[in-house]
Amino acid sequence: MNWRLLAGTLFVCFACANAGAQSATESTSGELPAVAKIEDAKPRNVVFILTDDHRYDAMGFMGHPFLETPHLDSLASNGVHLKNAFVTTSLCSPSRASILTGLYTHKHRVIDNNRAVPEGTIFFPQYLQNAGYRTGFIGKWHMGGEHDDPRPGFDHWISFRGQGNYLPPGPKYTLNVNGKRVKQKGYITDELTDYAIDWLDSQKDSDEPFCLYLSHKAVHSNFTPAERHADRYADADLSFLPRGKEISAENNAPRWVRDQRNSWHGIDFSYHSNNGLDYLYRRYCESLLAVDDSVGRVLDQLKKMGVHDSTLVIYMGDNGFMWGEHGLIDKRVSYEASIRVPMMMQCPELYEGGTVVESVIGNIDIGPTILNAAGLKTPDYMDGKSFLELPNNPDLDWRDYFLYVYYWEKNFPQSPTQFALRGDRFKYITYYGLWDVDELYDLASDPGETKNLIANPEYKSVAKQMENRLYEMLGDAGGMDIPMNQPRGGSQNKRWEKRGGDEAADFPAAIVVEEPLNKEAH
Repeated sequence: MNWRLLAGTLFVCFACANAGAQSATESTSGELPAVAKIEDAKPRNVVFILTDDHRYDAMGFMGHPFLETPHLDSLASNGVHLKNAFVTTSLCSPSRASILTGLYTHKHRVIDNNRAVPEGTIFFPQYLQNAGYRTGFIGKWHMGGEHDDPRPGFDHWISFRGQGNYLPPGPKYTLNVNGKRVKQKGYITDELTDYAIDWLDSQKDSDEPFCLYLSHKAVHSNFTPAERHADRYADADLSFLPRGKEISAENNAPRWVRDQRNSWHGIDFSYHSNNGLDYLYRRYCESLLAVDDSVGRVLDQLKKMGVHDSTLVIYMGDNGFMWGEHGLIDKRVSYEASIRVPMMMQCPELYEGGTVVESVIGNIDIGPTILNAAGLKTPDYMDGKSFLELPNNPDLDWRDYFLYVYYWEKNFPQSPTQFALRGDRFKYITYYGLWDVDELYDLASDPGETKNLIANPEYKSVAKQMENRLYEMLGDAGGMDIPMNQPRGGSQNKRWEKRGGDEAADFPAAIVVEEPLNKEAH
């Protein structure tokens, strides 16, 4: 074997995989790459509000049977609902890194919840600072849990290590407030909002534009509502929640999905507890109510400052959340409830209330859009694009497909590495290193993704076309090499015997044969 040739090949592949990441880092001189200004643009104030695990339909205006979210609803009625918003990876840290960098997961390399962003990575607020903006970050950072020190791009910094806590776990627990240790006083959603209101108020006499990045812990588990909201939905009828009954071997649902039902992320053994789906869902909804209160308080503060109508406000979740679909809870997987997120924006000077955008928007588009609002063009290396003009110009050239990736974690071994392509009608999902079936769904006729068409001869050409397009997009985006890290943390790999945990699911019908296929074996 020519080891010199092999070593050269490995070097070339590594260089290709990291090309995107290198283009998104600061130069050796410490200066940011130059970004062109948009001629005659008026830099706008921006408020970006990010929540954790808020699924796309958990809001009153989306037809929820009991959830009360008047302030979130107002963002849609007074502004724009971007109804088809998705994340490139449905996991906290990778999604947050994509928001801040405008890059796909395999480029920024934050592939799980234990990784810090590589040193020198550029965050879009750094460009805002260079353009004269005052920038504030308040809340959950969650890209590496070792420290909560201020990150580049922000003049004002309030954060905490890792996931943080809804309530202070002890009298000595602290937040990082501009580099100083300050005790957390109470319920984190309210406290972060207090800090946000104070910072906004400090901008009222400034001639410089501002960008507030308010990043909530809520509504991540362990779901903990504010005291004023506890038991609000204790008696709510939850019969509408799916229970995964249609997910079967006969419908060619993957075996790993049906096995995951009895796991940390399944409805039979949710978080390895016996609390069950209904208990968790009620707590989830009650925890969301304080987020809605927070949005209302921020909007009121903008009105008090006289900048409500001129400020661009964007709200989104960092990933979706499964509540019984396919027998699962949580995220990571490629199904709609996992990868689709709530996204609304308002700016009365720009948009007519009640506008709905049908185009597929991604978390990689947030940075370019906010830069656009600041009068700056999108840097060439970013994967995302600005949707600022889309509500008023729906015929703009836009993407036909959205690329989704997730990389296996030893911490949660139930979900395999997967790649998906989401189009207007069809979704194609494929898995890496797994003996199971791929998936193809017609979202128009089967929005719940219960009937896998991958083995249906009538859709063979559709599946092949989407597979080709998927790998073409991965190749164009530098994603043909899977990024790997040594696993960190423990593994939630247990099953509950009482609910069939000692038995495996049947193989999908499409890969089970009645007779031997090879008649020529000797």
